[in-house]
Amino acid sequence: MTLSDATTDLDELATRLDREYVFHSWSAQKALAPVVIAGGSGSVVWDHAGKRYLDFSSQLVNVNIGHQHPAVIEAIHRQADQLATVGPSAANLTRGEAAKRIVARAPEGFSKVFFTNGGADAIENAIRMARLHTGRDKVLSTYRSYHGNTGAAIVATGDWRRMPNEFARGHVHFFGPYLYRSEFWATTPEEESARALQHLRRVIQSEGPGTIAAILLESVPGTAGILIPPPGYLAGVRALADEYDILLILDEVMAGFGRTGRWFAFQGYDVVPDLITFAKGVNSGYVPVGGVIIPDRIAATFDERVFPGGLTYSGHPLAAASIVGALDAMESEGIVENARRIGTEKLGPGLRELAEKHEAIGEVRGEGVFWALELVADRETREPLPAAAIGKLKSALVSRGLLPFQADNRIHVVPPCVVTDDEVDEALAIYDDAFAAAL
Repeated sequence: MTLSDATTDLDELATRLDREYVFHSWSAQKALAPVVIAGGSGSVVWDHAGKRYLDFSSQLVNVNIGHQHPAVIEAIHRQADQLATVGPSAANLTRGEAAKRIVARAPEGFSKVFFTNGGADAIENAIRMARLHTGRDKVLSTYRSYHGNTGAAIVATGDWRRMPNEFARGHVHFFGPYLYRSEFWATTPEEESARALQHLRRVIQSEGPGTIAAILLESVPGTAGILIPPPGYLAGVRALADEYDILLILDEVMAGFGRTGRWFAFQGYDVVPDLITFAKGVNSGYVPVGGVIIPDRIAATFDERVFPGGLTYSGHPLAAASIVGALDAMESEGIVENARRIGTEKLGPGLRELAEKHEAIGEVRGEGVFWALELVADRETREPLPAAAIGKLKSALVSRGLLPFQADNRIHVVPPCVVTDDEVDEALAIYDDAFAAAL
């Protein structure tokens, strides 16, 4: 047997084992044909036979520091050699160092981190904190949102995934800004912002401000379409929350830690929340972790009162070590700055050039390494491109060596923050060729 035969056999074995034993999320199981990934480095992954793919999905928009970054791998190795696990009730140096680094990047007045196992758990516990701190029950969130697939998080979610899972109570939805498909008959970003804020004001008034614990928003909605907030919107939500004495929770699970070219996405929008949730980019998913960043005044609520929440693996030392390794490397290597530059100088201009060439691209929007191409059957009517055509385009991209992130009628262009100029050029050429061939 040749080396080529052996590696091909490994890909076939991986596929067979996956189809026989693995139950996939958000999928009808029968027709699945997942790509085999055996290894990776930076913005590139490959299968056992060596077929190479540019990872412009960052898996689930989480591999911000890229695949197999040596500083993160080494940090995990060192911690595994010293102490592989410890309960959350113990003090642990690595956990403390991870929390210190996260707090250092948060706004003034934030002093504590509650660690969770991922982003959905972070949302659950932020909601729990808000309800206990305020003594109120309701949580307001937008229809175009995704906050995770646990009890309250999935009901706070606005998209279709909420509907089979609506078991939690106290959730109310409203429409956020989305000028391309405006719910408010707006024609400018300023109109969209003002009318969306008036809509939110009326929802608050109609629900009763004294019943509302929190407004929960993704700083930049991700899976819903990378919906960049129009001028004044997030600041306006902050003002409404203050006016009605409601907490503002900003979900930075997908948008945080470099994705927008800033440590936190909200730092570009003149707003400071009351609670911040994070996961994904804080350690690029090398070990499952998430958390809530808490200001002094909310943490003080639980100085003498038990916080009724906890997880066996909260602040797991391997996860904490990966956070320390990731954040230190992102700082020293200028990785957040690279994401900002790539967005401004390469991805933004390159994607807009694509839109000029391909009629199916109705709108390009984004910042940093967080972009979406909204695909339409007709630019005038903005009718979404049909699912069959999207599937054909996705297949064309994968066959040309690029892993896309597809959601509804959009292709999200979300490479790691370490992506290089040459890799962006290569990806743009693949997108161009795939659009020409598939549509």
